[in-house]
Amino acid sequence: MISRSPLLLATAIAVLATGCGKEDATQASATTEAQSTTAAPATAEASNPFFKESALYFKLPPFDQIKDSHYAPAFERGMADHLAEIEAIANNQEAPTFENTLVAMERAGAILTRVANVFFAMTSANTNDTLEAIRSDIAPKLSAHNDAILLNNTLFKRVKAIYDKRTQLNLDPESLRLVEIYYRDFVRAGANLSDADKEKLKDYNSKLASLSTKFSQNVLKEVNASAVVVDTAAELDGLSEAAIAGAAEEAKERGLEGKYVITLKNTSGQPPLSSLTNRDVRQRIMAASLARGSKGGEFDNRAVLAEVVKLRAERAKLLGYPNHAAYSLETQTAQTTEAVNKRLATLTPKAVANAKREQADLQKMVDAEGGKFKVAAGDWAFYTEKVRAQRYNFDGDQLKPYFELDNVLQNGVFFAATKLYGITFKERKDLPVYHPDVRIFEVFEEDGSTLALFLFDPYARSSKRGGAWMNAYVAQNNLMGHQPVVANHQNIPKPPAGEPTLLTYDEVNTMFHEFGHALHGMFSDVQYPYFAGTSVPRDFVEYPSQVNEMWANWPEVLANYAKHYKTGEAMPKALLDKVLATEKFNQGHATTEYLAASLIDQAWHQLTADQVPAAEKVTDFEAAALEKAGAKVNAVPPRYRSTYFSHIMGGYSAGYYAYIWSEVLDADTVEWFKENGGLKRENGDHFRKTLLSRGGSEDAMSVFKTFRGAEPNIEPLLERRGLN
Repeated sequence: MISRSPLLLATAIAVLATGCGKEDATQASATTEAQSTTAAPATAEASNPFFKESALYFKLPPFDQIKDSHYAPAFERGMADHLAEIEAIANNQEAPTFENTLVAMERAGAILTRVANVFFAMTSANTNDTLEAIRSDIAPKLSAHNDAILLNNTLFKRVKAIYDKRTQLNLDPESLRLVEIYYRDFVRAGANLSDADKEKLKDYNSKLASLSTKFSQNVLKEVNASAVVVDTAAELDGLSEAAIAGAAEEAKERGLEGKYVITLKNTSGQPPLSSLTNRDVRQRIMAASLARGSKGGEFDNRAVLAEVVKLRAERAKLLGYPNHAAYSLETQTAQTTEAVNKRLATLTPKAVANAKREQADLQKMVDAEGGKFKVAAGDWAFYTEKVRAQRYNFDGDQLKPYFELDNVLQNGVFFAATKLYGITFKERKDLPVYHPDVRIFEVFEEDGSTLALFLFDPYARSSKRGGAWMNAYVAQNNLMGHQPVVANHQNIPKPPAGEPTLLTYDEVNTMFHEFGHALHGMFSDVQYPYFAGTSVPRDFVEYPSQVNEMWANWPEVLANYAKHYKTGEAMPKALLDKVLATEKFNQGHATTEYLAASLIDQAWHQLTADQVPAAEKVTDFEAAALEKAGAKVNAVPPRYRSTYFSHIMGGYSAGYYAYIWSEVLDADTVEWFKENGGLKRENGDHFRKTLLSRGGSEDAMSVFKTFRGAEPNIEPLLERRGLN
């Protein structure tokens, strides 16, 4: 996933890359210090690292110098400087030109870009109470800052003047696209509204910024508060010794020595459910997971969610759209709610039918064992593993000894990238990091020149939000000569000291997925910051990362990294064959839980303001939406319920469908690689040149067709998910 900051302005603010997901990427623009117009005391100038460009390699943020106390002053000065620069552009007495208006805006806002890039990365990856207080305070201020620029009528007149004569300016294609996208963004931000309506819009934006921040803070606090406490190790039967030791350590850290604490991940399903033999404990974990944000108390998100949906609907109406989804989808490759609804409606019945067949198989297993219960959500993963073992003589835990973290990273993820693109990696232990778990690698081109810096932050911690994501601290652009500094984050449980980090198959896939986002950022070769790296439509951005997952089980790659952490022996071919044989196994569940979340997202955002239910009806609305769509399967809850659905509070509102939309392109591209010989340099070079390097500088689907030589074909997706 790409993690994005709450800032919407595309000219000078970093866009901090979720899903995802695998979860959203950053674009940044900067300016020279000589352009900074707001003076600061000499002592502050010397002590605040954000007030000057980093002197570190590739402008890596000086994490060892940055203190919590630096953020607020840097935001204040950054916004002041940026507005002064914008005012100078808007009030320029010379006739508006591409250079003195749009290029000048691309160069503006250096300090604000630097602090935003780091601050929003830290509030995702290593937050604390001080940072969260700053985030609450700064969110409405940043919203007002965006509005002060995008609703500046004098500035908009200059942008419009350039737009109106764009065909006469002899601009290169990327520059022409910049003109068109800037104009579009100003109009979509309300530049054509009356003064009275602009004031309404500012109020909506400010409230939404504050509410979205509160929602995400509640999610993090609730996931920590909802951890399940278990009294005895016997109740954790089925978990590995390392997992039980980790639960004991977590309890000790919480002042519960002698007990065991199972922490939760941000998804509805929880990893321990696949192994725990104690059904009561499984049900407790599942219940705790599903209740987050909707059980009352200070972290309840129902009222926050309802108010956000209502304000988004009101804002969309003010801007001339029937609902927020229509507004949001206009700039995506899907373009319309009708297109998204049709795609989801086409896939849902087939996925649900598969899930129900899978549920029947699980029930047979329960009945055969003498269980006197119907399979529930908390049972699904546990009995799925039993059915898998029976059907394929395969247990997922058999894989973990072959998936040691560093082996997967360096001999798997990096190895595949070297074979495909010719790039190599060297760890840099001389550069500062924000947490001891973070590692930095210098990335080299085949000719020995440096391409990028890559930060890797693998472990879960209470200060880190759930999920996995990529972000950029410095975004590539030729305008300022910036090269990329990108980061990947996961939430892998950290083992006790001295123990190896052994990954699940899903965690391995996630590592390859997120590195696909990183490649998209590192290979960027564009002129303007606006278009750098993953600055592409939301329903296109997950596509390159999903493609990169294919190398996780590519025979040559797998053979290079899947080695027993103790003996160094390669994973037996018989075990590998079982892995490949089970690829379509449980796809009904996986597809149904994903589609359910996507349908909930669309249901919320296709409402008008007067249709939004009261807070106490939020869970009822969710259930009714799933029932109406034919996606309500009690044993298969949505991947995210509304009250902890962080994607839709950020860059994925009305956009969670993007993963399946992107997967059409992904599956078709995987077929292209297979047809053309797979892991070959010429294939990687073609993918890099025609698609990964282009960022947002060209229309997304045009870029795909240039790469593929054809329109996307949905059949490979249907085959992959067993929906054909």
